[in-house]
Amino acid sequence: MSSTYFVTGTGTDVGKTLVTAGLLAAARQQGLSTAGLKPVAAGCELIDDELRNEDALALQAQTTLSISYEQINPVALEPAIAPHIAAAEAGRRLSADRLAGVCRGVMMQRPDLTLIEGAGGWRVPLNDRETFAELAKIMQLPVILVVGMDLGCINLALLTAEAIQHDGLTLAGWVANQVVPAMDRYQENLHTLQRRIPCPMIGEVPYQPGLDAERVVEHLRLDILLGQAASN
Repeated sequence: MSSTYFVTGTGTDVGKTLVTAGLLAAARQQGLSTAGLKPVAAGCELIDDELRNEDALALQAQTTLSISYEQINPVALEPAIAPHIAAAEAGRRLSADRLAGVCRGVMMQRPDLTLIEGAGGWRVPLNDRETFAELAKIMQLPVILVVGMDLGCINLALLTAEAIQHDGLTLAGWVANQVVPAMDRYQENLHTLQRRIPCPMIGEVPYQPGLDAERVVEHLRLDILLGQAASN
């Protein structure tokens, strides 16, 4: 059975790519075919005269399908700023419909697991009218929420979860990612989120500089995620 999810976060630098790459790595280790997509990436560098993004390359490394970088990251923007601003400065207009079309082109190959990573948080704009939420809504994708565990995470996580549900989409699972070396009352915050986010926690990632996709696998529960998909 082929499963596709949209991965969002409570903000920027909360570990969306680490979690996305880790889930893909877990699937790959189980012999499943995978595709990791980053439709829009701001903060790209010129490599051999082509713009490339570190996050998109991390997803490509865990993708088993034979697809090009341009299919993984169709919109590569150089400045590390809000995507809609970077696109406007580059004379490009982002469109949820067009991005959905590229994603569906990859999905036609029917990988066992496809993960589509957004940029920033749920309401980051694509253009004057649309946000990244529109891409998930057009494709009617279940959502994985990555929560950056730090002061203020409860409010950010619950507001994001509410927005996802308000948009008519299913929260498939959430991951607690420790983004700081020490968080005061970490366990109390974690337990509050476990009680209030209306989906299972599918991972708890410790603060560990240099943690990569292969090593984060042990902190993620792909079985819970795919088990839910199989029962629906």
